[in-house]
Amino acid sequence: MFDSLNRRMLPPYGCDWTHAPNFARLAERTVTFDNCYVGSMPCMPARRELHTGRYNFLHRSWGPIEPFDNSMPQILRQNSVYTRLSTDHYHYFEDGGATYHNRYTTWDFHRGQEGDPWIGQVKSPDIPDTVAGRGEHPRWRQDWVNRPFMRREAEQPQPQTFAAGVDFIRRNADQQDWFLQIETFDPHEPFFSQQHYKDLYPHDYKGRHFDWPPYRTVEETAEEVAHGRLQYAALLSMCDHYMGQILNLMDDLKLWDDTMLIVCTDHGFFLGEHDWWAKNNMPLWREVAHTPLFVWDPRSRKAGERRQQLTQMIDFPATLLEFFGVDRPAEMQGIPLGPTIADNAPTRAALLFGYHGGPVNVTDGRYVYMRAAAGDNTPLYEYTMMPTHMNKLFDASELPIWEKVDPFAFTKNCPVMKIPGRPSHVAPTAHALGHLLYDLQTDPGQENPLAAPALEERMIDLLIGLMRASEAPPEQYTRLGLVE
Repeated sequence: MFDSLNRRMLPPYGCDWTHAPNFARLAERTVTFDNCYVGSMPCMPARRELHTGRYNFLHRSWGPIEPFDNSMPQILRQNSVYTRLSTDHYHYFEDGGATYHNRYTTWDFHRGQEGDPWIGQVKSPDIPDTVAGRGEHPRWRQDWVNRPFMRREAEQPQPQTFAAGVDFIRRNADQQDWFLQIETFDPHEPFFSQQHYKDLYPHDYKGRHFDWPPYRTVEETAEEVAHGRLQYAALLSMCDHYMGQILNLMDDLKLWDDTMLIVCTDHGFFLGEHDWWAKNNMPLWREVAHTPLFVWDPRSRKAGERRQQLTQMIDFPATLLEFFGVDRPAEMQGIPLGPTIADNAPTRAALLFGYHGGPVNVTDGRYVYMRAAAGDNTPLYEYTMMPTHMNKLFDASELPIWEKVDPFAFTKNCPVMKIPGRPSHVAPTAHALGHLLYDLQTDPGQENPLAAPALEERMIDLLIGLMRASEAPPEQYTRLGLVE
């Protein structure tokens, strides 16, 4: 599992200029899914879906596994499957993610990504003249403290994460019933890679240092934008190299005979498309929402084929539990992909995706409808027993005003806290364009929104039906100007 892996920059999805031969090789050995989408954005909301197999974003924002949640790795562990997490994704170890890694039998963590609070240094670090610098922002400062300790490739967290995964596989390949999650933060920003990956993309650039795009509209020059994209491409090629080591191991140890392989990501990343960088602050156009997915299932042995069915993160726990012969909890919404891989079985007619407090989006594969807030993006509430944000607990000022509410069906008879949410968690720019409807067949770049009232009504019906099936709180309909 990669973070911020862009589908549009992979050769199996039509890109002809990035150096990613192992992704091309991967597509030859697996089934490639053409209609995989995000569910809940961004990092930890997606990972909650990976554990629970149900949408996160309708009920809460960034946060930990809840006491009532099903956890796929923990369910496997309880059914005699050894589960292992090898990761450099430091958000697992902040307040808003600290309950995930303990669901695995064992885990390891490799330090240094982004602003990981790793190396202690009181003195201000040396920071070059950069595009879109962040001054003394703690994460920006910490990243420049960390970088001198990762000058060699082997010192970077991605190689260490893959090395740990390779070590686990080599020592346990002859054993049965194990699940390994190799998860790297790359190619998430900053796009920090070694020179030999950058050399794959020669270009004449003499401007300021730029490998960490800001979360805003593009203000940089065309030359800087092009350079930023190539920095991303270099890190993508690094990801390709280390993913190739897993393919080599699958070959060497004949793991293709009995081992499922899933290669995926949590979301994409804007690199200047629609005049945006990054994620979070804009409508969830395809550059972020439409994701790559490759699956090898040794039972059906389908390779070099493609599937058009709608899939997303909530399907992965269902797929893995079914593979190991473990019953799925009733609360899981996902669909096992084994039959789709083997026999082209259908999955679903439509799916939802979005941020908590952002537009709620629905697609049927052909059309995408983005439903923005009807007014000031209220009312909005968080439903949780674990009141934490990304990297801090809920502030004391947020907690005096909360209400104990009756259980949802998926909370297993547990009442939860209903806490006023933060509409500002998603920037107003995400709603500023209003409701958007696109035909992906005729307008794959989502440049020309449709004005088609009858089609919009059909997509609204799909959206409401999926919200109901997910027990969306009543105020979500009010916020979006919908009739429940």
